[in-house]
Amino acid sequence: MRRMNRAAGAIIGSAVGDALGAPFEFGPPGAFSARFPAPGAGGEMCGGGGWDPGEATDDTQMAVLVAESLLERGGLDLPDIFARFQRWAAAEPKDIGLQTEDVLSNGAPWDLAAAIHFQVNQRAAGNGSLMRASTSAVHFAPAGREATMDAGRHIAALTHGDRAAWEGTAIFHELVRVTLEGADPLAALPHILTLVHPDHRERYATVLAPGWHPDRATEFNGAVWPCLGSAVWALRTTTSFETALRAAVDLGGDTDTVAAVTGALAGAHYGLDTIPTRWTRPLHVPLPGFDGRLLHLADLVDLAHRLEG
Repeated sequence: MRRMNRAAGAIIGSAVGDALGAPFEFGPPGAFSARFPAPGAGGEMCGGGGWDPGEATDDTQMAVLVAESLLERGGLDLPDIFARFQRWAAAEPKDIGLQTEDVLSNGAPWDLAAAIHFQVNQRAAGNGSLMRASTSAVHFAPAGREATMDAGRHIAALTHGDRAAWEGTAIFHELVRVTLEGADPLAALPHILTLVHPDHRERYATVLAPGWHPDRATEFNGAVWPCLGSAVWALRTTTSFETALRAAVDLGGDTDTVAAVTGALAGAHYGLDTIPTRWTRPLHVPLPGFDGRLLHLADLVDLAHRLEG
């Protein structure tokens, strides 16, 4: 499989998972399969909960903002990414994480805002940096293991002051890099864990272990550990893009983000061509604060080509 097919699969797969899971957010486990019991029957990109069918949430919107900064600035410009996030947040998007909103609006400079939030609240290990990482993972993959993991940490730290979020995003970046090279991401996990900060290695080793199940999570899957663990579990226990996404959404809870992370990993693994067209056809990504722009499938494919190239 061509590398570009995997790169586009990661970015479109994440957006599809986001839009597929959004109507089921905060719902109970099993709600998706109860409504759509037969795989492949259609109608799953149903909308609801304030979302139009195929509409991507803040997960994909922020991923696009990261991507466009990387492309327009010719590399990693953290103040520019932060400024784009602020412009987007000020436009009152339909959904924005409470922690992210506070960091982007607390008036502190880009390099202090997340740290100040963490100092005050002592809680900042949400999955909000993980959810937007598909585009940066694709962009930094050619730079190698150390560079891609460090980039994941730096971009995560813009909004999340807890190093747990940094390390989870770094692991995700490296999983995507390995997968884009055609290797088995699950087989790479033991080595990836050796590159995680020692203070956080054991906790990630637990949720990424072959025998772990999302039922064993000690936090809601809006936290970074069970979110990443659930995505890896969905990839490990299924055999196709569609079945991986069904498993992810069926977990309930923070369904859009768990499915977005799962979609990125499964899309990179199986490739763009395996994502059902009935899911990509209605896909669209609004960008509040950016002149009413609305991205569709062709725009996301083009974005993937430019990021990977």
